[in-house]
Amino acid sequence: MAPQASLRPVRIGCSGWNYRSWRDGFYPSRLPASRWLEHYATRFDTVEVNATFYRLPSREAVARWVTQTPEGFVFTVKASRYLTHVRRLTDLEDGIHRFYERIEPLVATPKLGPLLWQLPETFHRDDDRLAGALAALPAGRHAFEFRHPSWFTPEVYAVLREHGAALVIGDHPARPFQTHELTADWTLVRFHYGRRGRRGNYSARELDTWARRITAWRRAVEVFAYFNNDWETFAPRNAATLRHAVARLERAGVDDPMLSEVTASPPTLS
Repeated sequence: MAPQASLRPVRIGCSGWNYRSWRDGFYPSRLPASRWLEHYATRFDTVEVNATFYRLPSREAVARWVTQTPEGFVFTVKASRYLTHVRRLTDLEDGIHRFYERIEPLVATPKLGPLLWQLPETFHRDDDRLAGALAALPAGRHAFEFRHPSWFTPEVYAVLREHGAALVIGDHPARPFQTHELTADWTLVRFHYGRRGRRGNYSARELDTWARRITAWRRAVEVFAYFNNDWETFAPRNAATLRHAVARLERAGVDDPMLSEVTASPPTLS
């Protein structure tokens, strides 16, 4: 079979790592929580930091993230809900300064990946407010997750493209209006809830479909993908299975990843 055309990088991981329910299923039972990130980084090369959405981290904690992970590891950091849900993308200067001051030990390293901006479901489309926020943000990769259907229009995509920002592809059955528009030379996928698996788990067939889709996208863009279905250890299992499927497609050199069949046993987590 002909070799695969040049593919852009892909990173697959989970939305957070500090979950007590992962003990025994993902973390060894006697491993202290202070070493969970270190263990996580032996399984995945990226993580989405969800905790920063709820509270500002200390600089010391952020510095530990850097030292506890290997070279080449990448953090996607979720912006504070004060900026997205309280300020609703207005008067951002002071809030952005405080947020970046806290994550500065990470910003100063190659380990900082995208900044994730998740807007509330009640936040309707406002092109001027979005453009103003994008103009105010520091240089870097910024991804916006919209949860109201009014945002999914060509005009909004144009604003994102103008600023090199990515439209987050948030997968959830309750949001059928979500599109798969690529607005930058990279994209960010958030897996919230599987459609075919039980209780939000992703089925093997769903993950195979996503593996083919991601492989197709990789011909044009870099991909970051994170699983947010953290209950019952679904997230790390789904992430490992998807990563395995994507790797199989790459090795197989499949010409049309959306049509070709790939079969493989899912990897173990232990």
